Amino acid sequence: MSIVDRAALNVALVYPMRGPAGIFGPTCELCARLAAEEINDAGGVLGRELRLVPVDGGAPPECVAGEVEALVRMGAVDGVTGWHISSVRQAVAPRIAQLVPYVYTALYEGGERTEGVFMTSETPADQLFPAMRLLARERRVRRWYVVGNDYVWPRRTARKTRRYAVDCGGWVTGETYLPLGTHDYRDVLRRIEQTGADAVVMLLVGSDAVRFNRAFARSNLDARCLRLSTLMDENMLLASGPRATAGLYSTAGFFAGLVTQENLDFHGRYARRFGVDAPPLGSLGESCYEGVRLLAALISQAGTLDVRAVGASAESVSYEGPRGRLWMRDRHLRQRIYLAEADALDFNVVAQLTP
Repeated sequence: MSIVDRAALNVALVYPMRGPAGIFGPTCELCARLAAEEINDAGGVLGRELRLVPVDGGAPPECVAGEVEALVRMGAVDGVTGWHISSVRQAVAPRIAQLVPYVYTALYEGGERTEGVFMTSETPADQLFPAMRLLARERRVRRWYVVGNDYVWPRRTARKTRRYAVDCGGWVTGETYLPLGTHDYRDVLRRIEQTGADAVVMLLVGSDAVRFNRAFARSNLDARCLRLSTLMDENMLLASGPRATAGLYSTAGFFAGLVTQENLDFHGRYARRFGVDAPPLGSLGESCYEGVRLLAALISQAGTLDVRAVGASAESVSYEGPRGRLWMRDRHLRQRIYLAEADALDFNVVAQLTP
């Protein structure tokens, strides 16, 4: 554990340094650092320098929760943010509830109501359902197959997927859940083929999704079956390789190739700070920029670190970021959501799904 300066405003940055999500961990770290530096250049938070205290969010959930709780109870951190999977959030949130503000940045299954927890993240109703509806209409998808890792986010999202499929005039032909770190996808690919699915809803994390993409292409399923993922960024696309991305769609609030002034400015600042060879920008890493920015905005608006006061003033918080104008509603950051189609190693945005 590093030595912390208690005169600063210290924030635990919980992001994956290992495991399947570790593939985009470096981008998470750099985006959070950029946000902290920009905040400090503008005067800090309540007159204090914002400093990040890294925590490995790729460790087992109870280990992560224990480390974060220890930092909070020692007074070593004043807030928590970062990208980590939902099982980690579920372990962390009860331990620090009402002690410090906690901004969770990963897309998730929805429904988080713990006091003091704020979300920058996309949820299925705004992210998955509109994408399924568009593909059902434009690509005539009726039969959907769900492939996910075996934990809370994929399983709860799959429940909603069944309903969404019916609402789109189709149905779910099957579901498969696999442990994090799975390498062998032969059985699930056979099941997808046997059901005659038109599209696969991918709820796989990081390098698991990369390996699935490669296996999917080797099986030639990509010749007739689409893939739709709510967790697929440019780092994962690059790792999958150009031969493994045909017919692959992703939906998120940010894509590196999105042509907006805010995004172009963000790319410029990121490249100037970390160099043109820095890890590629994507929605998952960029969410950590939003997490640091939102935490600072929440505390600044409240004028205090008190969790109840932060919650009471949260609805009046809004700011401009790489995703455009963002605002808080019901402790969730409201934002535009897009659908993008993979073109070899890039994503082309094909539709804006929400206003």
